[in-house]
Amino acid sequence: MNDNRRRPRQQEQPVEIEGQLEGRNALTEALRSGRTIDKVFIAAGDTDRGLQRLAAQAKEAGAVVVPVDRRKLDTMSVTHAHQGVICLAAAHDYASIDDIFAEAESRGEKPLIVICDELTDPHNLGAILRSAECAGAHGVIIPKRRSVGLTAVVAKASAGAVEYMKVARVTNITAAIEDLKKRGVWVFGTAAEESIPMYQADLKDAAAIVIGNEGDGMSQLVRKSCDVMVHIPMKGRISSLNASAAASILLYEAVRQRLGG
Repeated sequence: MNDNRRRPRQQEQPVEIEGQLEGRNALTEALRSGRTIDKVFIAAGDTDRGLQRLAAQAKEAGAVVVPVDRRKLDTMSVTHAHQGVICLAAAHDYASIDDIFAEAESRGEKPLIVICDELTDPHNLGAILRSAECAGAHGVIIPKRRSVGLTAVVAKASAGAVEYMKVARVTNITAAIEDLKKRGVWVFGTAAEESIPMYQADLKDAAAIVIGNEGDGMSQLVRKSCDVMVHIPMKGRISSLNASAAASILLYEAVRQRLGG
């Protein structure tokens, strides 16, 4: 017997667009950093004064403000947490490795860099950008292929850090590591086996911390390119941390050492 009843159509997921920012904090930080905002979609009829003030600031900065039905925002949103506002900003300008070194020099500090080896989870990359910015790192390096870029979800997860952290997108991670080593940077890979505890690693000098892919960790080529392999000592029954948590711990070990702790 044929069942002619219509099945509910699955709702299509919105496509992530680089330059799409969602939520009030994301727009606030974009405006504060001076980033060009092209268009702001705001929930029509929303009387929230904070949201109206934010829209006015965006308009003053040159953005076109478009009131739309909240259901339209729901359809556009990839974070599912747009808070009544989605904006289209000028695409992020990726930095270069030279820019990262210039940032460290301008602060009078030894470079502290995070290298992400093919991270695919935007929440992980966003959280790493947030931790890197809070820890005072000078830049993050990501590959062009097989890696998430600076999308709306990344921007949301970074809590605005994407506006301040220099992100270099390179063709080849191993080549970038060799470039860093020629400039005097020690490269620390992360792995549980055949490694030293992070407390024994000297992170006071120019250092780059490599964070591997969520599932497979670092590739063999990248691992072979590292100067030192380190691990985070574990006391519990679970033997691993996710990428962003590991990055945070290692970054703050570098902070502790650089502060003389």
